Amino acid sequence: MSPTTESSQAQTGSPRLLGSFRLPRLAHARVLDAMRPGVIGVSPETPLREVARTLASKHIHCVVVNDDGEVGAQRSHAMISALDLLSAAANEAFEDRTAADLAVDEPPTVSTDDHLERAVKLMADRRAEHVLVCDAEHGDPVGILSTLDVAGVMAWGEA
Repeated sequence: MSPTTESSQAQTGSPRLLGSFRLPRLAHARVLDAMRPGVIGVSPETPLREVARTLASKHIHCVVVNDDGEVGAQRSHAMISALDLLSAAANEAFEDRTAADLAVDEPPTVSTDDHLERAVKLMADRRAEHVLVCDAEHGDPVGILSTLDVAGVMAWGEA
């Protein structure tokens, strides 16, 4: 039996992986520690109904909008959040609109190597529930950081 499972097995009677929620404390964490890897992209011509289907079917809260629907370097990116869709629906401007009509240009962006506290401050200052995360070395979009990801660090951060 490994030392990491021994104490939990003695307490509960069954092996358990320790550290499944172990994260650095907020003061020590980097964006890479908390972010969700991967970015879903849509093209500017995508109807808002299809954007809504993408969010709902993939259980995500925002998409990146770019020229060919592919996410990559050397492109400018825009984002649409579920809240942006709700605002469009509340204003009865949903049915005939596309992703380009609703996308937020130049979304808040952080690097994988940034301190998480910097990202938290940016999110609070911009009242943004999501920020685009770009690779520290190449600048390519590699993930999304959400307020719930930060809450996870706040809840389980121990190191």
